[in-house]
Amino acid sequence: MGKSKSTHRTSRRGRRSRNWKDSGLVWIGGGAVILVLLMVPTLSVGDSAQHPEPREHIAHDHVAPAARYASYPRVARTYALVAEIPHVIDGIYCYCACSEHSGHYSLLDCYKDDHAARCDVCLSEADMAHRMHREGKSLDEIRTAIDRLYET
Repeated sequence: MGKSKSTHRTSRRGRRSRNWKDSGLVWIGGGAVILVLLMVPTLSVGDSAQHPEPREHIAHDHVAPAARYASYPRVARTYALVAEIPHVIDGIYCYCACSEHSGHYSLLDCYKDDHAARCDVCLSEADMAHRMHREGKSLDEIRTAIDRLYET
């Protein structure tokens, strides 16, 4: 009779060690990868975005002067547009997530200093909000359109 082959190896000390494929690590690692992939959709920015309620006494003086950005026409134009409708811009969540990393209340806070001048998300949201406001859209309609734009 012949000897049967074993898939187990014997270590130098005489103990049998298991092949890594048989150890269960493949199943544990694969399960962890699947778990992470299932969690990713729940981590999207769109799910955590909550639009703030506009503050009562907000005014154009909350916005840095557009003239400060005269060398950058798009930036200067957007700061001027925001100063026209601060009560609308104050009711919009900023998708650059500055409420988390800079403590901003709303998109309007991005315009109190140079923050928005360096952020395409801030500039794009404000341009869109101003255009839609000029078209007669409500704050809720503007919020919905911005949410759709940034859904992941």
